[in-house]
Amino acid sequence: MRKVLLSVTAAMLLALPGAADAVRGQDFEQAPINYAKRTPNNAASRLFADLEAGRKTLKFDEEFGYLPALLDALRVPRSSQTLVFSKTSLQRSRIAPETPRALYFNDDVYIGYCQQGEVVEISATDDELGTVFYTLDQRETHVPLWTRQTDNCLTCHASSSTNNVPGHLIRSVYSDVQGFPILSASSYRTDQTSPLEHRWGGWYVSGTHGAQKHLGNLVIRTHDEPEAVDNSAGQNVVDLSKLVDTERYLTPHSDLVALMVLEHQAPAHNRITHANFATRQALHYEAELNRELGEPAGKRWESTTSRIKSACEPLVEYLLFCDETPLTERIAGSSRFAEEFAAPGPRDKRGRSLRERARALIAIAAPEHRDELSRQAREMGLA
Repeated sequence: MRKVLLSVTAAMLLALPGAADAVRGQDFEQAPINYAKRTPNNAASRLFADLEAGRKTLKFDEEFGYLPALLDALRVPRSSQTLVFSKTSLQRSRIAPETPRALYFNDDVYIGYCQQGEVVEISATDDELGTVFYTLDQRETHVPLWTRQTDNCLTCHASSSTNNVPGHLIRSVYSDVQGFPILSASSYRTDQTSPLEHRWGGWYVSGTHGAQKHLGNLVIRTHDEPEAVDNSAGQNVVDLSKLVDTERYLTPHSDLVALMVLEHQAPAHNRITHANFATRQALHYEAELNRELGEPAGKRWESTTSRIKSACEPLVEYLLFCDETPLTERIAGSSRFAEEFAAPGPRDKRGRSLRERARALIAIAAPEHRDELSRQAREMGLA
């Protein structure tokens, strides 16, 4: 009888708001996450602490404000620049096909810049809080003024589109001459599974991709159905200067490879945060349950294991590039992003990257196995 009562009680407690397999609503504002109340610890927060303590400074640039110094301080490569001209972000009034918003990123930080913008937008990955959002005032001051954003950004950046956790959202839309998304046309949420023909609507794209098609570099200037507009001129563009004044940006690129990495990495960060939050919440609810029922503190409930598994399996599948859209021809960016982004990556004692080591191993394999090993390496992105 006691076992039955325990099972019923467990089911009731685990059915409380926030105890579902997925992280829902604003559950992250409650224990154990306490998103808005907890003090962040990430690359941006550490930089801001150093600025306030006088250990570091940021040089102000007359044209770009704090942007160049901020990129350098956070080790964000300028070659990661991508340009988005659809009005789909915080400073939308500054964004248009003539004045796109520039995005920069590394493994841990994303930075958004608008011409004549009042702030630089920053999001940083945090071990405890997932994505944390900040703005840095673009007025020159002795100590740069920064603000943690816990409300404005979460309106769009903490919804079902971001796995119900604070995260990033990348969209592809048809934009008119002012940069407004055409609401009657198709729009797409973009990640590594998205077909290329659905990507980069509202973005500038520089690089080559063969006969594969995409929606980049397209501004809808007519009343025709957007999907029917010919975008041949927007394909395989390596020089954006005919489309936008690139002199107003740190680089003349909106690199194709950078866009593809961004569209893999940002949703990956969302899934990591979701798995993090769901696991911690499951363990928190289990501890509460054990305390209420007088069970040993370490008692593991099957429902806890199930919740953790259901949160983590989609992350593992994503990181293994399951369902990644196939590429039928070689992709090449227009900048040095691919080389610069990969440079800090892990290497063996001889300085070889994972890809270089895979190629070396294939070269010494038995001749009858090399073709198959090469095929597998290509499927895994190692060749």
